[in-house]
Amino acid sequence: MARKLRIEVIGFHHVINRGVNRGVVFNSTVDKDKFLEIVCEVSEHYDFTIHGFVLMNNHYHLLLENQRENLSHGMRQINATYAQYYNRKYKRSGHLWQGRFKSRYVFNENYLFVLFKYLEFNPIDAKISKKVGEYNHTLLHDIIKGSVRPCMKNSFVLEWYDNTAELLKAIGIKMSDAEFDKIEQFQKDTITYKSNPKKVEQKLKLDNYFFKDMSRIDRNNAILKANQNGFMQSEIAVFLKLTEASVSKILKKLRIKLSYPS
Repeated sequence: MARKLRIEVIGFHHVINRGVNRGVVFNSTVDKDKFLEIVCEVSEHYDFTIHGFVLMNNHYHLLLENQRENLSHGMRQINATYAQYYNRKYKRSGHLWQGRFKSRYVFNENYLFVLFKYLEFNPIDAKISKKVGEYNHTLLHDIIKGSVRPCMKNSFVLEWYDNTAELLKAIGIKMSDAEFDKIEQFQKDTITYKSNPKKVEQKLKLDNYFFKDMSRIDRNNAILKANQNGFMQSEIAVFLKLTEASVSKILKKLRIKLSYPS
């Protein structure tokens, strides 16, 4: 059966992934911090803003906004980089994640705060925390502690609420049946993509990335940029008269360099 197409539309997305066979993917606070470090590094290169998150032991939720139609590329980079770290640290091999990430496009921004609240209540629902903001791997916890990461500083909750007390008052009330119904409806809603009024830039042609007499370093960096902006490895390979394997090797080296700078 053909895979369901990802919605790459510019805007807000609720992204979820779990460990293979629902296994643990975060063994410690160090692992969770490493994952968030990778999320922010990739977000910088792919122009993502993280508006909310929660990391549980065997899965994660991200409330993410993309500025280019590159959601799949960025999420693949996040998951692959973390899997490399995890497998190397714990001397394991094989798949870490259950498969491709799952995502829902937030086409109605009225869902945003309810989704944020839903993420914050995950640890409470799992009975590992008693009140919102207490669990130390959610955005609200970081806001309370004054330790918001760079890729999350533009979260809508920081713009909507003037201070932490107001935010806590808005989010601290137990989720109502109406809010759960809204989440359930959100999971069921579908959209047909025709055009995107929020789009802020057009996908450039490949000849805007590559120039005559480029150095190999500049060419390789241009390959990475084009791929981040939504061009497939096969498209770039054909354009540059390279094999797809060569393009893949170049991208892999550059991504490792970005993730683990010397």
